[in-house]
Amino acid sequence: MGNLSALVPLLVFMAAMIAIGFYVRRESSRSGTGFVKNYFIGNHNLGGFVLAMTTVATYSSVSSFVGGPGMAWQIGFGWIYMAVVQVTAIFLVLGVFGKRVALLSRRLDAVTVVDIIRARFQSDRLAALAAFIIVLFFCATMTAQFVGGAKLFAAVTGYSYEMGLLLFGLTVVLYTAIGGFRAVAFTDTCCAIVMMAGIVLLLYYVLQAGGGYENIMHTLHADHPEMFEPLSAGHMPLTLYLTQWILVGICTIALPQSVVRGISYKDTKGLHQAMLIGTVVVGFMNIGINFTGILAHGVLTGSLESYGGVDNIIPKTIVTAMPPYLVGFAIIGPLAASISTISGLLIVASSAIVKDVYLHAKKAKGEKVTDKKLRLMSMTATAVLGVLVFFIAVTPPSLIWIINMFAFGGLETAFFWVLLLGLFWKKANKAGAILAMAGGTFIYVLPMLGKILLLITSADWAVALAEALAWSPFGLHRIVLGLTVSLLLEHIRGKQQIRRPWRCSFLGD
Repeated sequence: MGNLSALVPLLVFMAAMIAIGFYVRRESSRSGTGFVKNYFIGNHNLGGFVLAMTTVATYSSVSSFVGGPGMAWQIGFGWIYMAVVQVTAIFLVLGVFGKRVALLSRRLDAVTVVDIIRARFQSDRLAALAAFIIVLFFCATMTAQFVGGAKLFAAVTGYSYEMGLLLFGLTVVLYTAIGGFRAVAFTDTCCAIVMMAGIVLLLYYVLQAGGGYENIMHTLHADHPEMFEPLSAGHMPLTLYLTQWILVGICTIALPQSVVRGISYKDTKGLHQAMLIGTVVVGFMNIGINFTGILAHGVLTGSLESYGGVDNIIPKTIVTAMPPYLVGFAIIGPLAASISTISGLLIVASSAIVKDVYLHAKKAKGEKVTDKKLRLMSMTATAVLGVLVFFIAVTPPSLIWIINMFAFGGLETAFFWVLLLGLFWKKANKAGAILAMAGGTFIYVLPMLGKILLLITSADWAVALAEALAWSPFGLHRIVLGLTVSLLLEHIRGKQQIRRPWRCSFLGD
């Protein structure tokens, strides 16, 4: 029998998210503006606070609240030293791309990141490839969010994994499909506030259950002195620091789900506010939850194996440290992280299908598509993607943070140089961009292809090939090799110079 007192707050929260979706749809229908802009970017009308919160909430996933602090519990302060680079993520993505993407989107009447890439490089093939990569890796990321959220739900409430998957899966798909980008932005804001409140609440009870900060630190010094070392007795090698700083720090500026936020804000004042607010909020949440993971040693004193792995550390901590009547409120924070990430990815993935592929193909043929048909197709695409990922998540994979980081790396490899050089380097061209996106991504996913091969056959040649495909220099994360190949390919020159009808003044045209 599950914990009903833990379930009720979750149901109230989910009902509120759906209500926001219906409210936003009603208000959008009264605005009189075009459906595409309203549904996919909120009609360029987000203020600074909402922009900051939706960017933070989309960036912060369930792995930030489950897998990340679980690793901090296992490794110690070295994990925080590595993860602190995430504090710069919002400032970088809005500071580097925010204003430039906003100017281009208004000049080109662009709605998506793919629209800007298509106009910059004058290539439908590159745009189609970008849309495919977005949908592919977003599905992997959303699977991790579904799995992480449902596992957390089951561990904390006592109800089944399938019930949790059904409840919050239907919630996020429903309000995203109904309300579009504005519903995602407003629910993200609510989710971000709830996440911060949940961290404060959990930290308080962890300190109380562990006998206070000094007692927990004294015990850690006595039993796990290596947890205070930056390298954590070899558990945090320098190569891991380097690759994680690239993976969750510098290269996050190119994540399409974050870059699209630059298209949606109202004015420069709002952008600057979002940069400051977002940096403070993501810093508080990231450092706060990972620090709570370390302090959880005052609550969970057994071995990692006895708790079933790093993904179970925070759920076990919530159940052990907090009174039963507050468990439901505590779980809302991590689930809000899952919901906000899924909704942000869903709306961008559906825009890649409907706006970047279908609508562009119709316009190329000179055919018009009514707002009514676009609305139906957009809601259907959003719902179908959500249901597809839902069924993939029914059989849950393990180590959700690894799945999440794999998808992060794939998106960053595909888009980092294409966006960065495309927006800041005059000589970036179509041939180089296509090769950079396709070649870098292919190199990045080779180890995964090797694993798939091993599922088909376990022959010696297959094992040897899989090991060769997984090779990476100096034990660095695969993203380093993918980015290197992508950068080299980006410099290949096509036979024809690109025409730039969009006249991007900051490139000197």
